[in-house]
Amino acid sequence: MALAIPLFFLLISTCKAIDPCPSESDGSELSIHHIYGKCSPFSLPKPASWFDTVLGMAAKDPSRVIYLSNLIGRKTSVPIAPGQVIQTGNYVLRAKLGTPGQLMFMVMDTSSDNAWVPCTGCSRCSATMFSPTSSSTYQSLDCNIAQCTQVNGQACTAAAGPCVFNQSYGGDSSFSAILVLDSLRLALDVIPNYAFGCINAIAGRNIPPQGLLGLGRGPMSLFSQTGPLYKGTFSYCLPSFKSYYFSGNLRLGPAGQPVNIRTTPLLQNPHRPSLYYLNLTGINVGRNPVVIPPELLAFNPTTGAGTIIDSGTVISRFVLPVYVAVRDEYRSHLNGTVSSLGAFDTCFDSTLNPVPPTVTLRFTGMDLILPVENTLIHSSATSLECLTMAAAPNNVNSVLNVIANLQQQNLRIFFDLPNSRLGIARELCN
Repeated sequence: MALAIPLFFLLISTCKAIDPCPSESDGSELSIHHIYGKCSPFSLPKPASWFDTVLGMAAKDPSRVIYLSNLIGRKTSVPIAPGQVIQTGNYVLRAKLGTPGQLMFMVMDTSSDNAWVPCTGCSRCSATMFSPTSSSTYQSLDCNIAQCTQVNGQACTAAAGPCVFNQSYGGDSSFSAILVLDSLRLALDVIPNYAFGCINAIAGRNIPPQGLLGLGRGPMSLFSQTGPLYKGTFSYCLPSFKSYYFSGNLRLGPAGQPVNIRTTPLLQNPHRPSLYYLNLTGINVGRNPVVIPPELLAFNPTTGAGTIIDSGTVISRFVLPVYVAVRDEYRSHLNGTVSSLGAFDTCFDSTLNPVPPTVTLRFTGMDLILPVENTLIHSSATSLECLTMAAAPNNVNSVLNVIANLQQQNLRIFFDLPNSRLGIARELCN
């Protein structure tokens, strides 16, 4: 019998002064900063409201969901043309590359394997770039090594030369890079000879300005490259978008991970090796199970169908028939009229609905009762509230359901790769 995880949060106050933006973390724990937060290194204005922030971020979701749906076991080769970089990564962490270490704020992405950063001389890149000539431990990699095939998706076409590869990201962006080795420092851990992409040109609008650290489960990910150091174990706690002054954390390795935690199996898809699939068996609104044909939730490695958990998508997306069933059941619990706003098509007057229904995600072995703040977005200017879920883009590859980061906020999300399981526990991340 599945056990529910009730999620109630306490407001904690303290009179002790705490630095919300520590320069270093202890052990193998790193701070996670929201891109719009006070600790973000990017020159982004503080959002006028949390409501507007989520509206703007959710508008970029469809291209990412299409990108995730199109991921297969090979890398996509794409042309590189002039483009513009904007800050679209949701959560960033501090990392140092090279010897001595050069500070980069890299996007944390659980659905990508490779790490990559803009390097000196990069065309159309941000002002902050990694300088290979300033590092005594830097070395480029030849195209005939095994790692080049893993990022390039094809065999070496020349007898010798650097490992050059093109890659798409986020649905409408791409970059050209060479594969290199150098030291990577995360908190107090130094990882020598880490393989990552040194970007020399970008196209599109969704390439993270200072690079990306892939936390997926493929052969080039952080956990594949670190082996015994982290033992394929990590967890994170994402701060709410409302928490302008605070950060969450990424905990690497078995030490300090939750012990008494309900888990659900992680499923492996050989055609999409980077993604973390879960077995979502059903959804409740209030006490009512939503009527969903099982085949719309079933895991299918061949087609890529099923449900993944992802750190880079903002609001959870379900294939159209699943979303319509959840939405209609949710609306049946509401008083008053329903309106649409941006990505949200179920907005209502909170004064007429003081106790909105809960949403429960039912997984094998674990039920996750989402707290209200992970289910609804509230307008600061009016009494309007909106359900923070939407339909996945309805295209030929629309078979993937995505549990996104807004639904993960203020929870400890625990990944145990050796035992193929994922756990979720309540935690105030901020």
